[in-house]
Amino acid sequence: MSDSIFSNTMKSLTPPKMYGLAMAAALVAGVLAWIQPSQAREAFAVDAKEGNFPLVLTADLPKEAREALSLIRKGGPFPYSKDGIVFGNREKALPKQPRSYYHEYTVKTPGAKNRGARRIVCGGNQASGDCFYTDNHYDSFRKIKE
Repeated sequence: MSDSIFSNTMKSLTPPKMYGLAMAAALVAGVLAWIQPSQAREAFAVDAKEGNFPLVLTADLPKEAREALSLIRKGGPFPYSKDGIVFGNREKALPKQPRSYYHEYTVKTPGAKNRGARRIVCGGNQASGDCFYTDNHYDSFRKIKE
């Protein structure tokens, strides 16, 4: 009996209905991927290993990020005591380097009662090395192009 129900159901699936089911499946897959931050981070880490980062021009950064980048290039002084500490890259969101290669700096967030989620992380020589901007506390980075 279930075979006949299955056969009848399959016969009723016309191409437009099959297209609709495929679209629904794609939508569900997209939502599931969206709610799995660890999977998104892993996908981003693969890009990081290859050095493929979205770019952000310095001029397109928020004013506070431009100010922080200017201080970084000058060597300070920095407004937060944690500015300049080693960034461990535990999330593997940036290209693999020795532990003390990356340093992080706070980007002021207007209205935030703490340091907020915005950071600039620079590698190598802080005066001229590659820097990356995150506005979501290390979930993703954009390479700063000066």
